[in-house]
Amino acid sequence: MKYNKVIEARFLTRPNRFIARVEIDGHTETVHVKNTGRCKELLLPYVPVFLSEAENTVRKTKYDLIAVEKNGLGLINIDSQAPNKVMGEWLSKRDYDVVKPEYKFGSSRIDFYMEKREKKYLLEIKGCTLEREGIGYFPDAPTERGVKHIHELIAAKQAGYWCGLAFVIQMPKVVEVRPNITTHPEFGEAWQEALEAGVKIWFLGCDVGADFLAIDSSRVQAEE
Repeated sequence: MKYNKVIEARFLTRPNRFIARVEIDGHTETVHVKNTGRCKELLLPYVPVFLSEAENTVRKTKYDLIAVEKNGLGLINIDSQAPNKVMGEWLSKRDYDVVKPEYKFGSSRIDFYMEKREKKYLLEIKGCTLEREGIGYFPDAPTERGVKHIHELIAAKQAGYWCGLAFVIQMPKVVEVRPNITTHPEFGEAWQEALEAGVKIWFLGCDVGADFLAIDSSRVQAEE
């Protein structure tokens, strides 16, 4: 996926989870943050960030904050909408007969439903932006919604679907994700329950640029 009209800035502050203040060419600008997670280890004073100019010209903020430079790692895409977009692109190039987003199952909407001949698939997508010592971790904040989605996948697996939980790793070098049990132990428990139930867990490494994000098929791994 590509972004239009991307510029570099410096991060200053984040008054709340929806906006940040950045410095562009010596002046301060308020921008929309396309990630409601904490991102505390990334959004540090004066780190380089990248902004995409919004298509909606009448909204209050002119730019979206989409990526941030992390010392020693490189550029990290923090756009929470990007994982589903790049996953849709990637799935469309696989040999599925049907790929549909936002599939209703139980009391949830699972990100993707696929078909291949007679087989039916459900795939839930999570973006990963938290890294420690070369390993990705999810979530960076407690996510009851994420636990609920895993339980729905387990139920769907028992109903006969192939089910998977896919982590789109929005940063370079990192190829593995682990449950962040320090932040949300219940998510780690649900992760283990999913594996025991036969739900597949995928890790999808990405190529990251200031104006693009793309899944690298050579860095796709599965935890069995």
